[in-house]
Amino acid sequence: MARGKIQIKLIENSTNRQVTYSKRRNGLFKKANELTVLCDARVSIIMFSSTGKLHEFISPSTSTKQIIDKYQKTLGIDIWNTHFEKMQEQLKQLKEVNRNLRKEIRQRMGDCLSDLSIEDLRGLEQEMDSSVKLIRERKFRVLNNQIDTSRKKVRNVEEIHKNLLHELAAIKEDPYGLVDNGGDYDTIIGYQNGGPRIFALSLQPNHPNLHSGGGGGRSDLTTYPLLE
Repeated sequence: MARGKIQIKLIENSTNRQVTYSKRRNGLFKKANELTVLCDARVSIIMFSSTGKLHEFISPSTSTKQIIDKYQKTLGIDIWNTHFEKMQEQLKQLKEVNRNLRKEIRQRMGDCLSDLSIEDLRGLEQEMDSSVKLIRERKFRVLNNQIDTSRKKVRNVEEIHKNLLHELAAIKEDPYGLVDNGGDYDTIIGYQNGGPRIFALSLQPNHPNLHSGGGGGRSDLTTYPLLE
């Protein structure tokens, strides 16, 4: 059965178009490889799909640059010349922009003002005033932030100082650490190794058997060494 002739036109369906591209690309690369092996030809193929993806084939015995260089030499043309000229023009424009920017910077520093007209000087003055205004606003915001931070630090230090004074006052009122918590205290002086020792005896009021003279429970008599 004879194969029907395919009409050469754009394939509308994107999926079918991509499948056909992949199959025919592989076939083309296969033929290029056969030419390289059978005929010792130098073949270079560069392809871009409709999605912008690059595919290329190059004979193993050469490179793309060598192929392009030989192409230019054979035809006597320079395909890079136009591109180089465009790059030179872009470089020239960038140098001009850089030169103007440097000149504007020097003018804002008070230099290179002799070539400016009265209108240019007025415009420069207005720009400088606007810049100074923005700088001052930013400076005041930074200063206010620093002042707020310093005030918070001062308040924290004052609070710490207040707490320390309160603790110091409590120590002065009770230098031996005897704080009345509702219990019954007594003190005795004992001697150990030839030196006096002071103890505080605490009777907790929440055990009535200690006050009533009962001895049935465990005694909560506690001694606290206070002073060597």
